[in-house]
Amino acid sequence: MTSSIYLRPVGLALGPQTESTGNGPGAIRLGGTMVYASRFALIVRDEGKVIHRRIFGVSDAGEALAEPGGTLTREAEQQWANLQKTHAPLTLGERTIRLDQPQVMGVLNVTPDSFSDGGEWLEKPDAGRAHTAAMVEAGAAIIDIGGESTRPGSTPTFEGDEIERVVPAIEYCASMGAAISVDTRRAGVLEAALAKGAHMANDVSALRYDPRMLDLVASAKCPVVLMHAPGTGEDLHSMEALRGGAYGDVVSDVFDTLYHQRAKAIANGIDEDRIMIDPGIGFGKSLSDNLALINALPLFHALGSPLLVGLSRKRMIGALSNEEPAHERLGGSIALATAAMNAGAHMLRVHDVAETVQARNVWRGLRDAALTDFSGLPL
Repeated sequence: MTSSIYLRPVGLALGPQTESTGNGPGAIRLGGTMVYASRFALIVRDEGKVIHRRIFGVSDAGEALAEPGGTLTREAEQQWANLQKTHAPLTLGERTIRLDQPQVMGVLNVTPDSFSDGGEWLEKPDAGRAHTAAMVEAGAAIIDIGGESTRPGSTPTFEGDEIERVVPAIEYCASMGAAISVDTRRAGVLEAALAKGAHMANDVSALRYDPRMLDLVASAKCPVVLMHAPGTGEDLHSMEALRGGAYGDVVSDVFDTLYHQRAKAIANGIDEDRIMIDPGIGFGKSLSDNLALINALPLFHALGSPLLVGLSRKRMIGALSNEEPAHERLGGSIALATAAMNAGAHMLRVHDVAETVQARNVWRGLRDAALTDFSGLPL
């Protein structure tokens, strides 16, 4: 029997004091963020079936983790430690990005067929420059530059074309002193981007598409985002690589894939502290799959890496609300960003930076108040 174990926070708290009974802390801090969890589900799956499940609190965690026994207990103990792990800041050039509150990554697409901006930032470099300056001024911690559209049905981009698109954008972002991520799955593009001042790789294939990417990221010592997508070839949305062409359980399947890709990256020399993970909302996933993953986001802290989530203007927003086009999905984007922050996401990848930063600041104000208000709560 080959079983897998998952430690999923299922009860969130405003702070440790709200769950305290006088016998020690009743909640743990998730991933070093401003989010706390007090109840957890320990789930063991085998061949797609749940064979063991227990709900427990902080006080009986030791007993619950020991229950499965053997290697499963050791894995459960590691996931328990990962849930409570405080992540080191990201160092991107001269910028230090702390991960103790949600940070905002601004999207800069320099493609002719972007679903969100219709190619405006590629066709009008001055407009792209002004847009970038506005995102930086509004509070974007990182600018994520993409030269290939990865929406469903998009045509793969030739590496040379992708380089020609991203390099000018990297140059003007670097001139502003911005922290720069390049959204690419190709080693040649990443090499060119790093040479021009980019600091970070955001690979939608989790370093699976280009066999050179693992060694390049390891040797460059740059931070990297490992994103989940089911496709193994040009089409990242393809379900053919999945058993039976479908997810058995989307949450555990995505968790397992990211677990193995993260382990592979570390085994190939990529520093654990330079890895972020992204569950890939919208990539080869149905509406119900996306909703399940968003509701399960706290689980992904158990992987032991900071959590980046891209929910901005996703098609699922239109599917849930009158099929609005991408540029009319701000309300849904903010709602999903808030859900991600409530789950302890460390980084939000968004198109509407100013609005998301405002939402984050209000969210943080509520969290700060919750941590300092002890009136009527157990001592």
